[in-house]
Amino acid sequence: MKPETRNILLKAYAQLQEIIDELYEAHDRAIENNDFDDASLLASRADRLYQEAENLEIVITELEDR
Repeated sequence: MKPETRNILLKAYAQLQEIIDELYEAHDRAIENNDFDDASLLASRADRLYQEAENLEIVITELEDR
């Protein structure tokens, strides 16, 4: 894998992690405010992005091992 590609993928991974953290923090605030519908939506989106970030990490690792 070319260094530029690796750097972009790592940047995307880091940005996803930041977004995931923000969504989980918003989820916690929604729970505190008894906004359970919003909390559920926020958690489901965070969970989905978390899975995508994990998949991206696997791709990066596999490509680095080549």
